[in-house]
Amino acid sequence: MAATANRRNTALKEAMTKKQLLDALSESTGLQTKDVASVLEQLGVVIERHVRRQAVGTFTLPGLLKIKVMRKPATKARKMLSPFTGQEITVAAKPASRAVKVQALSGLKRMTG
Repeated sequence: MAATANRRNTALKEAMTKKQLLDALSESTGLQTKDVASVLEQLGVVIERHVRRQAVGTFTLPGLLKIKVMRKPATKARKMLSPFTGQEITVAAKPASRAVKVQALSGLKRMTG
């Protein structure tokens, strides 16, 4: 793990822009900026193939994060008491939907301290 030994561990005061991220990655890996950009673009394509409809629904970036698509079922219209006025109100029905959840894995948790 020679790459781990050369890692800069200084905390950043501001978030990197896309260009700054590409420049930093190209500098640390020795690749050209356009090559790093194409790798990140293809990573996005791979993630999309995992989380789109009719797909597996999960993507794991080993040691860093896990992306899951949660399927929320439809809800029927219902009546309930308003907590503010105490009057009965009707809550509208909601269609089925999908939500994206991102879970931090052990490597990312260690980085945050």
